[in-house]
Amino acid sequence: MHAPHFPRRARFLFTLACGVVALGATGCVERRYTIRSDPPGALVIVNGEEIGTTPVSRSHVFYGKREITLIADGYETQTVIQPMNAPWYDNVVTEFFSENLLPFTIRDEREYMYKLKPATVAASGDVTGRANAFRQKALTPPAPRRGGILGFFGFAE
Repeated sequence: MHAPHFPRRARFLFTLACGVVALGATGCVERRYTIRSDPPGALVIVNGEEIGTTPVSRSHVFYGKREITLIADGYETQTVIQPMNAPWYDNVVTEFFSENLLPFTIRDEREYMYKLKPATVAASGDVTGRANAFRQKALTPPAPRRGGILGFFGFAE
């Protein structure tokens, strides 16, 4: 018996479909960053979103600047603007190829380490002195405006 003979057009469409499926299964870029702190266990907030305690990792799609805030008991709260620059293969010209056509996965893993400073406790005399100065300033009435209502609008009396 003969194997079935497929018309040329059907073979072409089958080959084309296989090619599209093969290309669709290739290429991928995985982007991930990890934030660590010394000491570990600091709460991490990235661009206003709480993501966990250090060490913590997060995937991302876009590069650019991130506002990272680290909070830990007994340490000063630290806020950093962390740039995340795109690698050479992720630009207007090459992005399509690296994302879709490469036959392997590219992994871009970045790690950021932050050293937290111990919190300083202000002397109670300093705090009390500043509080009294603010209280005195609040109790003092403001100086009257010169020129009355016409002076307010820029006209002299």
